[in-house]
Amino acid sequence: MDLDLRSVRYFVAVAEELHFGRAAAKLHISQPALSKQIRRLESDLGFRLFARDSRHVALTAEGVRFLRDARVLLAQAVRMTRPDDPGIRIAHIFDLDASRIIADAFSDRFPTVPVIASSMDSQHQFDALLNGLLDVAIIRVTPAMTADHPGGWKHRLLRLEPFWLVGRPGDPPAEAVSLYDRPLEVFGDPTGSALFNVHGQYLAALEHRLSTSFRWLGNPGTFTQCLARMRRSTDAAYLLEFESYALRYRQKGMPIHRPEELQPLYPWSIAWRDEPLSPAVGGFLEAAAEQSAEREWLYPEAVGPAWQPDGA
Repeated sequence: MDLDLRSVRYFVAVAEELHFGRAAAKLHISQPALSKQIRRLESDLGFRLFARDSRHVALTAEGVRFLRDARVLLAQAVRMTRPDDPGIRIAHIFDLDASRIIADAFSDRFPTVPVIASSMDSQHQFDALLNGLLDVAIIRVTPAMTADHPGGWKHRLLRLEPFWLVGRPGDPPAEAVSLYDRPLEVFGDPTGSALFNVHGQYLAALEHRLSTSFRWLGNPGTFTQCLARMRRSTDAAYLLEFESYALRYRQKGMPIHRPEELQPLYPWSIAWRDEPLSPAVGGFLEAAAEQSAEREWLYPEAVGPAWQPDGA
């Protein structure tokens, strides 16, 4: 039989979401159309890919095996459509600087190799990596990623990025302040929202650890948008923010402080597919390791004890 690549992509989307509605939204098609395509694929293959009822969707044993091969097939299809593309495909998470610093270092060493960059959060980067749409991903690796995908990819810790507390213009200077002095604001979407993501999971775990309630401000994205939101604020609060952004707030006249009680650290890892490395990917991994060591990213300064969620 001849496999339809579109049907294979549809299958992978459902396998990753384990929910036909979410997969249909991701693919920008209707749920009935997606269900029809999956049934047709199962009929062509002669075995069931999913065990499903009115409440749950799960991969069958055949579906698990087919998913592994489907990812390889799709990745190969992407490479075949770009035979002369020598670049390396990466993604940035808004204006956070780890991926930019590594990309700059890579370009200094390999000036003729283009860096093709997109903007994606951790989960979308991970999905794109497995599907062959990115060559490397710089993300927070979650326990769910390693549990759901025990093979086919590798990862290495690059950076433990501290969080700072950003105050309001005119606040008195202080090296450290208490996490309980003022309400804490975070740029993120809370549990239960449609946009809850890997970053939100981290913040929710920290909220639970501190036994407090954050003010969830949504996720405006770039630093410029976050800064505009902060400048509209009038009440006293602290914004819990990545060091990448906090240092830029300080340049704009806002005081920043280290948290006293504990130091939240956000673990950034570099991930790549478990396959023979191209020269570009190998060079990018080397640049990432060198930047991590030179900048001592794994040994951040702190006032209070370090904290990461269980399993990081």
